[in-house]
Amino acid sequence: MTDAILAIDNGTQSLRALLFDAEGTLLDKSQVHFSPPYHSPQPGAAEMDAEIYWQALVDAVKRLGDQGNTLTRVKAVTVTAQRTSLVFLDRHGVPLRPAVLWTDQRQCRDLPPLPWYLRPLGWLPYIGHSFNTLRRRAFSNMLASYEPRLWQRCAKVVQVGGYLSYRLTGLYRDSTAGQVGYLPFDYKRQRWAPQGNWRWHALSLTPSQMPQLVAPGELLGHLADEVAERLGLPAQLPVVAAGGDKACEILGSGGHQEGVASLSFGTTATVNVVSSRYREIVPLMPAYPAAVAGEYLCEVMLFRGFWMVSWFKEQFGQLEQLLAEEQNTVAEKLLDQLINAAEPGSEGLILQPYWGAGVRQPGPEARGAIIGFGDHHTRAHLYRAIIEGLCYGLKEGLDRVEKRCGSHTRLLRVSGGGAQSDAILQLTADLFGLPVERAHTTETSGLGAALCAALHLGWYPDVAQATRGMIRVGKRFEPNPLHHQRYRTLYREVYLKLYGRLHPLYHRLARLNRNQG
Repeated sequence: MTDAILAIDNGTQSLRALLFDAEGTLLDKSQVHFSPPYHSPQPGAAEMDAEIYWQALVDAVKRLGDQGNTLTRVKAVTVTAQRTSLVFLDRHGVPLRPAVLWTDQRQCRDLPPLPWYLRPLGWLPYIGHSFNTLRRRAFSNMLASYEPRLWQRCAKVVQVGGYLSYRLTGLYRDSTAGQVGYLPFDYKRQRWAPQGNWRWHALSLTPSQMPQLVAPGELLGHLADEVAERLGLPAQLPVVAAGGDKACEILGSGGHQEGVASLSFGTTATVNVVSSRYREIVPLMPAYPAAVAGEYLCEVMLFRGFWMVSWFKEQFGQLEQLLAEEQNTVAEKLLDQLINAAEPGSEGLILQPYWGAGVRQPGPEARGAIIGFGDHHTRAHLYRAIIEGLCYGLKEGLDRVEKRCGSHTRLLRVSGGGAQSDAILQLTADLFGLPVERAHTTETSGLGAALCAALHLGWYPDVAQATRGMIRVGKRFEPNPLHHQRYRTLYREVYLKLYGRLHPLYHRLARLNRNQG
């Protein structure tokens, strides 16, 4: 085996241990699935024992050795993980309770008291709504309010990636590019907020509870001797900072190039443009740190994204599931046949993909909608309309990003589970009217993390050369002009008008549901 970088990618569904060489080739991988991916002790909750993540890392790395890889050729270790998932540790570094995951939908009803001088922030128009939403959604406030005795013992609060880095090195250090969520993080300056800043009180946190931050590509620490022995890796290997899974996915798919926008077709669908300047696409919604120091992700998100493919499969795709078992394949591949069975535009069926409510655009009252049904529509039209609706939503997000940033997109780089479908990527190229490319590997988050480690090792002098050396195009899709014209008309004349027309009805539904409850 040639010299390699070991990238750990801890996602919501599984953990993957990945070996990449200096050319970005995936040498081997092992995967440990989480079954179930989380536990829900009460409605809306999503939790996982953090020890499960650590044991999955140990098992996955050991499997790489069992698969015949010479792990002594590993030159660095790096970690990327799901964003906005927190682990709460006592003074000995032991988790006090299960980690609270990004999919957790609970809100803190009885908030911890604020100092008198900060209370007016919650009363101000516009700002007050964001301030109160931040406090209610913060996992730290939930623990401070509902588990006060446990909270008094909380010495450290870390992301899942930071927890795994701590287990590898024994140090509380994490990447700036991993700090996404309800934390006292200054997104513009990419550091913890100054002591005394309002964020600390609003979130019930103290500076001593937070890990030390380092930039992507910098050293987090060295692999502890006992951990190296357990994993079969060389002692004192450098453990290099990378970033959250989305930041690394964008880097690993080639999204840091001029004129390129990144689409992520994952559980949450996103569109991102990388910027060297801090810009909030939606006011008071921060631009997250990129996996390159000093750069930002101008992001728009569809919370339920390609989860809707799973929703369709469970509700309407029993035939494809049965056939997939018979043919020893996955149902998603068979669903591509439904896309190709319907014409672009789904014969007038238009879907607004707000199966998961937003924060501002759309707001929390938003719901999904489908209009245009006729007696000629079939399952194929519905499935194609779902994919088209997701692309319409991402197109709207890209338009917003370009307007705010003054950028112009010439190429789309796509990653995530949905990017493995040729039918979906051709539809995407047609709808956006832009070429679409996917990388040579589906493991783009791990590749982005490996690229950070390659820079640290000096394998490349800068990000641009590392991108050229480690990232290649797997397949390219050119837009069909006739199909694009059809989509352009539907997008402008129908889709963009949907939310404004339905907005008052969504508010009315929300009030009726509250009254019924």
